[in-house]
Amino acid sequence: MTADRTAAIAPHIRAAQILLPCTDLAAELKFFTGRLGFKVNLIMPADSPTLAVISGHGVTLRLESRARSGNQTPLHLRLLCDLGALPAGTADELTAPGGTRIQLVDAQIPLIVPDGTQEFVLARGGEDAWGVGRAGMQYRDLIPSRLGGRFVASHIRIPTGGPVPDYVHFHKVRFQMIFCKSGWVKLVYEDQGDPFIMEAGDCVLQPPEIRHRVLEASPGLEVIEIGCPAVHETYADHNMELPTGRFIPGRYYGDQRFVHHVAAKAHWTAWRQPGFEARDIGIGAATDGLAGVRVVRSPQAAKAEVAAHGGEFLFFFVLRGALDLSGKSIGAHLLSAGDSAAIPSDAAYALATAPSAEFLEVILPDFA
Repeated sequence: MTADRTAAIAPHIRAAQILLPCTDLAAELKFFTGRLGFKVNLIMPADSPTLAVISGHGVTLRLESRARSGNQTPLHLRLLCDLGALPAGTADELTAPGGTRIQLVDAQIPLIVPDGTQEFVLARGGEDAWGVGRAGMQYRDLIPSRLGGRFVASHIRIPTGGPVPDYVHFHKVRFQMIFCKSGWVKLVYEDQGDPFIMEAGDCVLQPPEIRHRVLEASPGLEVIEIGCPAVHETYADHNMELPTGRFIPGRYYGDQRFVHHVAAKAHWTAWRQPGFEARDIGIGAATDGLAGVRVVRSPQAAKAEVAAHGGEFLFFFVLRGALDLSGKSIGAHLLSAGDSAAIPSDAAYALATAPSAEFLEVILPDFA
């Protein structure tokens, strides 16, 4: 079936049912309605039922009385539960009379952040480093090792602009930020007013589980996205419409606040090393020190003193110009625009730049 034919069918579909053959319809109905709380939607014939449609917990099942073939694999049904509230001794897996396996799993899956590793990672911005990701977007993995699963850093671009086929969704994360390197992207966030344009130099902090949607992008859009943990869940929210019609700038999502940093309105102040200045994205204040994000520049050629960090993550991405990065344990490297580096904890390093160099700095935890 062609994609065009499938698209023509989709608008006319009204419901979906999962077919569940069973040899004893009465026993199956008793189990699903009595023990699991499903409701009967349809049953026939009335005098001697052989078919029933039941629904519950977001699933519709079509129970059909028929002989079971010997090689038929039983259906496996997962029910998301408040496991802590279930009666003591409740098994985590049940079996229906017809053999269907019912697995009871926790609806609130805890966020797991791996301990991670510390290592020096250098990524060069060559054209051969790009791969195709979801929705036709092109990805460049800036930390292939993911530092033991604790962090992911991606350089993402969309060569052709226009509407983005996105939907309202949210991420189960500890930390996530997006920095616009070039072009522009139109976004909308839960309780943060109308859709807005994020332009080159702008940045957003996406607090845990804030609903949002990407609407449109310019040709040649490029963003830097950094998240923790590296592998995290993305959920669709089909019940929320954005914008919500509300603007609550101080709202907390978990223990973080949304940040939309606009480069054109930013103020430059002295960085922690002489000869450099920075504009603070505001993420340190919005995360209570969990993370710090700054754009750093050197109006003149500058060389920083030898330094080190004792945290879990330090990352530089060169936006323009050149950055000379060196250290006893990491070697000497000249980074050009598009290159990046992750610096391990306690590794001494020094920076030197040519005039007008500019780079993005991300730190966890934040420090001035």
